[in-house]
Amino acid sequence: MTDVDTGLNVWQMASNNNRMIELQENAPVIKEGEIELAYFASSAFRITSPSGVSVMIDPWRNLPTRKWDWYFHDFPITTVDIGVSTHAHFDHDALHRLDAHVLIDRLVGSYSFQDVAIHGFADKHSIDSETAFYNFKKLIKHFQGIDISPPNNPRSWDHSLIIVETGDLRILHWGDNRHNPPESIWDALGDIDIVLLPIDGSQHVMGYERSEEIISRLKPKIVIPHHYYVWDVVQRQSTLQTPEQWLETQKHVEYLKEPTKTYSLSNIANLDRCVHYFGEHVAFDKAAWYEKGR
Repeated sequence: MTDVDTGLNVWQMASNNNRMIELQENAPVIKEGEIELAYFASSAFRITSPSGVSVMIDPWRNLPTRKWDWYFHDFPITTVDIGVSTHAHFDHDALHRLDAHVLIDRLVGSYSFQDVAIHGFADKHSIDSETAFYNFKKLIKHFQGIDISPPNNPRSWDHSLIIVETGDLRILHWGDNRHNPPESIWDALGDIDIVLLPIDGSQHVMGYERSEEIISRLKPKIVIPHHYYVWDVVQRQSTLQTPEQWLETQKHVEYLKEPTKTYSLSNIANLDRCVHYFGEHVAFDKAAWYEKGR
């Protein structure tokens, strides 16, 4: 693997810190207000704070070895203020595809800027594939000789749960974290307004029952599925499926018609575990992305 160039390409970007200098000197810190959540397919979301600070979590790429492409092309180069990755897997760690001022990889601890605070909690990746189409833990052990079971797993099977606090909301990106972290993690997570949870028909990251356990424990106002199949972004060989089957079991589902959704504490305060589903809507120009990658 030493021949794979995995270095960041910030030196190739023409942008600079001028925006962040302006924000840190002049932008008002708005504690309450509307935030925008935008879906970029796979597990990638952009959160924009009331004062306009943007955070992109888990941009994706294809496996660097190119032996098993999941996407038709790598993540489109996207301008954002802060980029965050939950863990070192190709479908979550493409920070080099962001034209970002700040990059935060596998955060443990806290970072804050203006009206945004980001908290990271160190835990472990899910390895429970009992309901998945295939047992990836067994496959990795057989073909690579690697045991991904904690606590002595390789670094790529570590994981950071990420909470973004902005607009008086607490948004938890579950990434691919295991469903059963220790009690100390649950206590640290606290009250969650919106949880971004990996749910797809192949039950690749975790089974439906595990997802329900997390939802029941957190009791968020909003649940948003991610890590699922989008027919013109994600390739079939990923084995991912849509979460339609799971959605049919939920009491309150809103099928969103756009790739962005605006939230504020006042407009979700009375909600209880409502599911908002972005479907195949993504916040970039698919046609331009596809043509540029040809």
